[in-house]
Amino acid sequence: MRPYILKEANWKDLKSFRYELAILPWGATEAHNYHMPYGTDVYEADAIAAEGAKKAWEKGTKAVVLPTVPFGVNTGQSDIYLDLNIYPSTQLIILQDIIEVLNRQGLKKLLILNSHGGNNFQPMLRELGLKFPEMMLFTCNWYQALDKSLYFEEAGDHADEMETALIQHLHPDLVLPVEEAGDGEEKKSVIRGIREKWAWAERKWSQVTEDTGIGNPKKASPEKGKRYFEDVTDKVADLIEDICKSKPGEMYR
Repeated sequence: MRPYILKEANWKDLKSFRYELAILPWGATEAHNYHMPYGTDVYEADAIAAEGAKKAWEKGTKAVVLPTVPFGVNTGQSDIYLDLNIYPSTQLIILQDIIEVLNRQGLKKLLILNSHGGNNFQPMLRELGLKFPEMMLFTCNWYQALDKSLYFEEAGDHADEMETALIQHLHPDLVLPVEEAGDGEEKKSVIRGIREKWAWAERKWSQVTEDTGIGNPKKASPEKGKRYFEDVTDKVADLIEDICKSKPGEMYR
């Protein structure tokens, strides 16, 4: 049993033990090109949260990883078979319930480890921060922690070289040969401001990509995935450690 994983803990140990930080991994269930599992974001969230917490635990922090939420915002993928959507308003309700439990039981720090680009927790934490002023609420997107170009040759943001390499490393039995993958070619918006990334509109996934991927995965390898995994979990561990050391009223200097 890993003491930093809540689903593996037992009441005998937790009756008197107290954590400093709760980590809530949050993923999604959706198609990832032809070669990747629907649970890619969940598998990534599980592994990165657990390894980051392990590394932080070995440095003396007391963080606990809650079970991963497997459903994310997939409103742009409504016509992709079995891409499961929950609305941001539903996420807000789930978050509020979890934060209410943590606050009531004296666990005053929460980090959401986000594993899905369609999720956006910042507005929710602004609202919930006013409702629970004693809580210290954080969110991070692990996939933005590193410069991917230092690890991978092909850019992308969904079922791309990076995600393929990660799952090749973490769950090689769940990845088809990259020869069976689509090229992940992305059609660009006709709106100039959106192409330049200072304007935004939700992507209609089935119109943007033929294979549900964005980014060519075919240069991925488990070796690339292992190197990236080790470095990104080092970054996550550092974040966990920093949050555990932080104190209310002493967040800025």
